[in-house]
Amino acid sequence: MPKIYFDERIAATYDAASAVMFDPAIVEATVDFLARLAGGGAALELGIGTGRIALPLSQRGVPVHGIDLSPAMVKQLRAKPGAKSIGVTIGDFGTTRADGTFTLAYLVYNTITNLTTQDDQVECFRNVAAQLEPGGCFVIEVGVPDLRRLPPGETVRAFAVSPIYVGFDEYTDLTAQISYSHHYWVVDDKLEIFSAPYRYVWPSELDLMARIAGMTLRERWSGWTGEAFTSDSTSHVSVWEKTE
Repeated sequence: MPKIYFDERIAATYDAASAVMFDPAIVEATVDFLARLAGGGAALELGIGTGRIALPLSQRGVPVHGIDLSPAMVKQLRAKPGAKSIGVTIGDFGTTRADGTFTLAYLVYNTITNLTTQDDQVECFRNVAAQLEPGGCFVIEVGVPDLRRLPPGETVRAFAVSPIYVGFDEYTDLTAQISYSHHYWVVDDKLEIFSAPYRYVWPSELDLMARIAGMTLRERWSGWTGEAFTSDSTSHVSVWEKTE
């Protein structure tokens, strides 16, 4: 079983620490996009966490089931209104399967990088394909690796700096594509610290993983509202369709 980084301490303050991602405009755009792809079918969220997207998607009438490694994060989800309508399976979303099949599976907010080896990420695509109905879609939202923004000889890049929050990535293994994400934030005048490893992954690499699993790229955007994906994009929302 992989190490659980999102324990009780992190889960208790996760929503507050990720407040920008709970902006109603971001959530609504994400849910609009996913609801369109789900159609009249059910959706599977990998790394459901505290339910930032699953809850409003369920409220749109889309049946949602989630998989998550952290019981503490799911506990936070269960305490929210509407959570009773969402099924959750505890386990590694790269290999754990839920009951039934789905027209949509999705990973948001860089969650694919929680799988820290290429083999694990490949298996995740295979696991999703096994649970998708023919013609079903797999959606990933993830940042584009920003190595070109690193000055020569440096391995650390800050991605957020404010009086109450600082976040930076430390690139520790370029061969395995591993970086450690470090977060420092203030809650009730107390400093909280969180660090965890991630495996950054290139769009073309994800496309190959999809092909291995019997899926093909259907669309790719810079964001949830259909912005064009270009060489200057810092993130992407990609959709692969099950073809086998």
